[in-house]
Amino acid sequence: MKRQLVERELTAEGPLRGARRPGTRAVRTVTVNLAESPIAWLHARGHINARLFDAGEALRNDYERAQLSANITMRWDPVRVKTTGERGFTPTERQVAARQRFDGAIKAAGKGLEDVLWRVVCAGEALPEAEKTLGWPARSGKLVLKIALERVAEFYRIT
Repeated sequence: MKRQLVERELTAEGPLRGARRPGTRAVRTVTVNLAESPIAWLHARGHINARLFDAGEALRNDYERAQLSANITMRWDPVRVKTTGERGFTPTERQVAARQRFDGAIKAAGKGLEDVLWRVVCAGEALPEAEKTLGWPARSGKLVLKIALERVAEFYRIT
């Protein structure tokens, strides 16, 4: 993963996203890696174990392979007639298989857990932002995310 390091001013509310506020003095700055996903951040700081991290990465890979994120109106990918794809599957078959795995993993997470799972793992939303958007109390998302990742790990048979 390529690193994108930037300096951010640290305030009582956390790192500022933009420039320093007028009339305030810089207290302390932190280096933030913009390319680091929220799940990688949690794993790097010991908040989730390697099994849960691998489950999240498997889910995110299927999400990306299934091309479920928002697209532009026109696709400019070159048309490929002949493929040397893995195990003889066409790109469309691999995309469909990834979609089926993704849907199965989300279903295995269960009702009420798929929201935070999708927001943090697939959309790359920070855990505090996901909690705020879902209307949850602060610091409750990590526990719910761990439960969802446990179920996803079981689905992917990650030991």
